[in-house]
Parts: sequence; structure tokens; C-alpha cells
Amino acid sequence: MLLKEKRVCYLYVPHTLADWEIGFITSELNSKRFLSGPGHYDLKTVGAGPESITTMGGIIITPQESIETIDFRDGDVLILPGADTWMEKTHDGLLKMLPDLLEKNVIVAAICGATFALARSGVLDDRSHTSNDRDYLKMICPGYRGSSCYVDEPVCVDGNLITASGFASLEFSYEVFKKMNVMNDDTLEAWYKLYQTKEAGYFVHLLESLR
Repeated sequence: MLLKEKRVCYLYVPHTLADWEIGFITSELNSKRFLSGPGHYDLKTVGAGPESITTMGGIIITPQESIETIDFRDGDVLILPGADTWMEKTHDGLLKMLPDLLEKNVIVAAICGATFALARSGVLDDRSHTSNDRDYLKMICPGYRGSSCYVDEPVCVDGNLITASGFASLEFSYEVFKKMNVMNDDTLEAWYKLYQTKEAGYFVHLLESLR
């Protein structure tokens, strides 16, 4: 029997990373407690360099690899969480890679502050996207030309690009999991509804979907 090729979900870790925005993604991929779909992914942290970073919550993370050393493959995932440091030049190397990664069918998922950096670099100029606010993007990114592509929704999916407001970590995670195909449809819907509605009945549906 042929083993399914395992792809990689790379979590980019900038200084002041917003811990809560990627908590659903990291916990489910690491624990694998509800993973039942055909997608198979390893989770790996990457940074602008090898140096450790400190999250907003004070947690120290040492990247497993530097971004320039990664050989991205079709179907890999790159998660870009929010942070207060996205407008710094330290991330320019990553931002220059993004157009090629999107062409290679790498799934790029950016939330909150990461969308500011994408707007500044021109990645969002001709792709449907969202962020925390259209006018705020225009104010902090003078070179931003994607206003007509802005979607006033918590999360937006355009091909293999996922963008989200910083207030939509659940919706962001849902769309990432859907793209990765790591949960069966029934499992993913029950998982999402449980956290969205806080109704205990969905936990029963979630467990039943795993049988």
C-alpha cells in the first residue's frame, strides 16, 4: 500500500506574535484529536532567521528553520499570524517570496497584522482579500492599490490565499482546515459550530463524526 505524502504546515513566527490568532490551528494540528480527513501535514515553525522570538503573551519560540531555507512544495501551507512588527524590514525576504509561493500552489493564510504587510508589498493589489479595515489599510500602506478587491467580511478566500480580520481567528482556522482537508466534512462542521455557538450538542456530533 502506498503511503500518502505528508506535506508541511509552516507557522511563521514574528516577534510579538499574537498567540490567540493561531491557537486553534496549532492545537488541532499538533494533537490530531479531530483530524480525520485525507490531508496529512506536519507542523513546523519558521522565522526570518534562527533567532528566538517572544510572543505577545511572553512565550519564547525558537524557529525550527529559517524561511530562506525552506523548499516549499505544492500543497504546503504557510501561516502568517498577526504581530506588531510586520511593518519592519526583517520580513521583506518573506514578502518577496509570496507571489512565487502563491503561483506554486502553496496555501498562504494571513490574519490581522500580517495582512498589512501583504498590502504594503503589493500581494493584495489584484486578489480578493480582507483585513481589519479597508481605510486603515489605505492609511498605513500608502502604496496599497487593492482597495477595489477588499471584501468586508471576517475572512476571505481567493484561490490559495486566505486573509482574515484579527477578530476572526475561529473563521480563519475553519477556512485553513477546509483548504488543508485535514478533517472530514462532518467533523469540521461540528467542530466549527461547537466553538461558534458554544452549544454542547455539537460536541456529541463531533465525536460521532469520528466513528
